[in-house]
Amino acid sequence: MPPHDEVDRIVDAWVRERPDLDFAPLQVLSRVGRLSKHLDRARRVAFTASGLESWEFDVLSALRRAGKPYQLSPKALLQQTLVSSGTMTNRIDRLVERELVERHTDPNDGRGTLVTMTQAGRERVDAAISQLLIAEGDLLDALSTTDQDRLAGLLRKLSLDFD
Repeated sequence: MPPHDEVDRIVDAWVRERPDLDFAPLQVLSRVGRLSKHLDRARRVAFTASGLESWEFDVLSALRRAGKPYQLSPKALLQQTLVSSGTMTNRIDRLVERELVERHTDPNDGRGTLVTMTQAGRERVDAAISQLLIAEGDLLDALSTTDQDRLAGLLRKLSLDFD
């Protein structure tokens, strides 16, 4: 029998107290929630080591993934980061102040703007993703590559309805 974790103890206690309910969803989603907290902590450490906040990493990584010249419209950034337009405007303003991005007029639409990552922004996001991959790899060390692939497939299947 595999070792019990905290979720097993929680579920066992609930089953004892409420045997009339099916606690099967807790077996999966409580573990996902607990792992999410560990992931958040690992990400915070990786981003802090690179001088970034989590939200800054989100915006800069979207620009980095866009490829040269590392620029996107505010609308494209909104779609990738899932925040409101007011929040994105505020975030871009703060990144401009930190000299991690610049705003430019869109040459194809004089009324539009493009957000372009600076060299400093690129250096920070590159350092952050390197740190993040190490931290996330450490979180997955207990799983073989095959198990990681299997878990990724199951999580993909579960998340398709939400994306």
